[in-house]
Amino acid sequence: MIYPKNFEEKIGFDKVRDMLKEACLCELGRQKVDEISFYTSFELISKLLSQAEEFRQICLMESNFPVGHFIDVTPALKKIRVIGTFFEVNELIDFRKSLESIHAILNFFKNKDQNQYPNLTELTQGVQSFPIILNRIDAIVTKSNQIKDNASPELAAIRKSISDKVSSVSRIMLKILKHAQSEGMVDDDSGLSMREGRAVIPVNSTYKRKIQGIVHDESSTGKTSFIEPAEAVEMNNAIRELEFAERREIVKILTLFTDFVRPYLEELFQAYEFMGTIDFIRAKAIFAIRVNAV
Repeated sequence: MIYPKNFEEKIGFDKVRDMLKEACLCELGRQKVDEISFYTSFELISKLLSQAEEFRQICLMESNFPVGHFIDVTPALKKIRVIGTFFEVNELIDFRKSLESIHAILNFFKNKDQNQYPNLTELTQGVQSFPIILNRIDAIVTKSNQIKDNASPELAAIRKSISDKVSSVSRIMLKILKHAQSEGMVDDDSGLSMREGRAVIPVNSTYKRKIQGIVHDESSTGKTSFIEPAEAVEMNNAIRELEFAERREIVKILTLFTDFVRPYLEELFQAYEFMGTIDFIRAKAIFAIRVNAV
């Protein structure tokens, strides 16, 4: 028991915690800072100090230690414990980036002499890098962080249909636009616009009844009406249905991937625990360098 309860505030250690948190790269490391407590084991204290000193040497002597993409995806991992849940695309992207970071950290220590950083190398024991999961992610996500067209045959077919229909709609709309311009119903310098996700033609409101279609909007002055021609309505509706089908197929792909990952959850939590520990020790090393501590 520590007396008084505000002992940390009295000696200013709360400020030390704040500085350590500022040096952390992710929430996992900051959680470790919150968990700091008094220890009475000489062996444990000696090991923790040695870890920090080894990392201080890394910060001072090594230029290639991986510090990118320390991302806490444990909330997503906890979520997918429930059957039927799945990674959202943004979670999948963060998952890939953070797994690549864990893989890079493990390789960093693997490529060093085991006596160079013995206490830090010891932390890597039993931590996996999950190349099989990374390969599965790369099979469904592009470098620009989008679901690949060939993530499934069904998705490829749906997206081709969308592309074909969008091209057809564009040809129809441009044909109608040019005709309306030749008839003086649309200004020569006007082009196609978008309203509520639909392609529309900006028609002089005086002539809006001469173009069959749906009026989606008007300009603030009321001089221009934005009309979706009747010839394009049915095809645009088909495109909207295909977009719904695309989303359903993406959910199916993400669900199948999540089902594949679920058996690895315990090992994954261990890997992110390791990443949080590395982040925490690195923060202590950076703090030591900043205040010239040993």
